[in-house]
Amino acid sequence: MLRELAVQNLALIEDVRVELAPGFCAWTGETGAGKSLLLGAIGLLLGERGSPDIIRAGQDELRVTGRFELTRPEQKAAAEAMLQTALTDDELVLTRRLSRTGRSAACVNEQPISVATLRKLGEMLVDVHGQRESYSLLQPAYQLELLDVFGKLTDQRQAYGQCAERVRGLRRQRRELSEARVTRLRELALVRYERDELDAAAVKPGELGAVLKDREKLIHAQSVSNFTASVAARLYDEEGSVAVVLSRLLKEAAKWTALDKGLADVARRLETLKPEIEDLADTCRDLSEAFEADPERLDAIEVRLQSLKKLETKYGKSLPELIEYRKTLDARERDLQRQEDDLAGIDAAQAEAFAELKEAAATLSKGRAKVAKRLACEAQKHLADLHMPKAKLDAVLEPVPLPDDPTADVPAHGTDHLELMLTANPGEPARPLRKVASGGELSRTMLALKTVLAAHDPVRTLVVFDEIDANVGGRIGDVLGQKLACLGASHQVLCVTHLPQVACFAHHHWTIRKATTGKRTATTITHLTDRTDRVEELAIMLRGETRSETTLKEAAEMLKAAGV
Repeated sequence: MLRELAVQNLALIEDVRVELAPGFCAWTGETGAGKSLLLGAIGLLLGERGSPDIIRAGQDELRVTGRFELTRPEQKAAAEAMLQTALTDDELVLTRRLSRTGRSAACVNEQPISVATLRKLGEMLVDVHGQRESYSLLQPAYQLELLDVFGKLTDQRQAYGQCAERVRGLRRQRRELSEARVTRLRELALVRYERDELDAAAVKPGELGAVLKDREKLIHAQSVSNFTASVAARLYDEEGSVAVVLSRLLKEAAKWTALDKGLADVARRLETLKPEIEDLADTCRDLSEAFEADPERLDAIEVRLQSLKKLETKYGKSLPELIEYRKTLDARERDLQRQEDDLAGIDAAQAEAFAELKEAAATLSKGRAKVAKRLACEAQKHLADLHMPKAKLDAVLEPVPLPDDPTADVPAHGTDHLELMLTANPGEPARPLRKVASGGELSRTMLALKTVLAAHDPVRTLVVFDEIDANVGGRIGDVLGQKLACLGASHQVLCVTHLPQVACFAHHHWTIRKATTGKRTATTITHLTDRTDRVEELAIMLRGETRSETTLKEAAEMLKAAGV
C-alpha cells in the first residue's frame, strides 16, 4: 500500500506531498490540473523511462519518493527475494531522480539499485490500469499465474515447477558433460599415462640424496682405495714402515731403561703405540679393498640420476612433490571416470524426469481447464453490471508442447498458454484482451477481472486506474463506483476520475488544482476530509463553476446514496 507520495520539480508540480490511505482513493480535478502528472510520477517511481523535458523549468533535477507499507507477509517475502536482503521494517521507501543531463538514479531504503530492479519492484507492488496499458493483467503469463491462484492450483503449479527444474538440471548437466567430453577423455588418458609413468619410476622418499651420495663415493672410489692402501703400507707393510721403526726404537729403549726411570716410561709409551698402529693399518687395508671401483654400478647410478632429473623437469616438481602428486592421480581418475559414467547413465534419468514432467503438466492442465471457464463466467457477470450485457469473455487455453530436444528449454509454468478473449458486441470477432480497441471496454473488462481476482493476489495490493470512466458515460458511473469501492475493501485503489458518480463512492477524496502565483503556475493536491468540501467538489464535477444550491443538494444526495 502506498502511504506517502512526494514529488518535486515535475513539470507544473513544484513540491507536492500527499499522504494516502487504505481503500478506494479518488483523485479529481479539472483537465490539465496535473492529475496525469501525479500518475506519471508514480510511473517514474515504478521504473518507467523519463525524459529531461518533464523537469520543471529552472530546475536541474526532479525527484519522486514513495513510501510503501508492506501489509502482507507475501509482499515482504517477495521484496526480500527480489532485493536479496532482509528487511528490518515492513516498509519500502522508493526514490527516483532524473537530471537535466538525462542521468537517472534509483534507491530503495536509501540503498542504490538499478532502474531495472526498481521496475521489477514496481510490477510486484502495483497493478496499473490505464486507457491503453496494464502492467500485469494484460500479460498472459500473469493471467495464467492468477488463474492458478484462483483455481487453488498452486500445489500443482509448484509440483510442475520442481519437475521442470529437475529436467532443466539434467539437460544442463548432460550438455555440460557432452561439451566437455573430448577434454575429459584427453585428461583421463593423461592422468592414466602419468600414473603409469610415475609408478614405473617408483620414486622413493629421500632417494635423490642417497643416489647422489652413492655416486660421489663411486666417482672417488679408486683414489680413496689408493690412499688407504698407502696408509696401510706406510704404517706396517713396507720396508721402513712406522711399525719397523717403532720396533727398533723399542729395542733401543729397552737397553737404556736401567739407567733412568724416565726412559722406562718412554719405553712403555712406545709399547702402547704398537697395537694402535697395527689396528689402524688393518683398518686402512680393509677400506682399500672396500672402495674398489665399480664402473657398472656407477653407470647405473648415473642413469637413475638422469631419470629422476628428467621427471623433475617434465612435471615442474621436485621429487617430494612428485610423490605427493602421484597420490592425487587415483582420485582424479575416479572423478573423471565417474563423469563419463554419469554421461552414460544420464539419459535414463532424463527419460524418467521427463515422464514425471509430462504427468505433472497434464495434472496442472486438467485443473486449469476446469477453472478457466469459471473465471471467465464470473468476470462476465461483472461485465453485465458494467453495461456490457452482451459481451462475452472467454479464457482460452492453448497447449504448449514439451520439447523432446535435450538442448531446448521447457516451459516455466506448465504446458498451457492462457489468452483472455473478449467479444465486446454480438457479431464482432473475439479479440485478445490486450488487443481490444476500445479504451472504455478495456477499462471495464479490467475492472471486472480485477474484482474477481482481487482476493487471489496477495502481493499487488495497490491498484491504479487512470480515468477508468473515460468513454463509458455517466450512466454507469454508479456501477463503476460500487465496483471500485468493493475492490477497495481488499486493496488500496487509486483512481483518477472525471465522473462524480464514481468519486462519490470513494473512501477518500483528493482534489487536484493548479494555481498561478506571480509568473509561475504550480499544481496542488488537497485531501477533502470535510464532508462539505466533498459536496462542493462533486457539485463542481456535476455543473462546473455554475453550480447552484440544487447542484449541491444533488451532490450531497450522491454521497448519502453511496453510503459515505
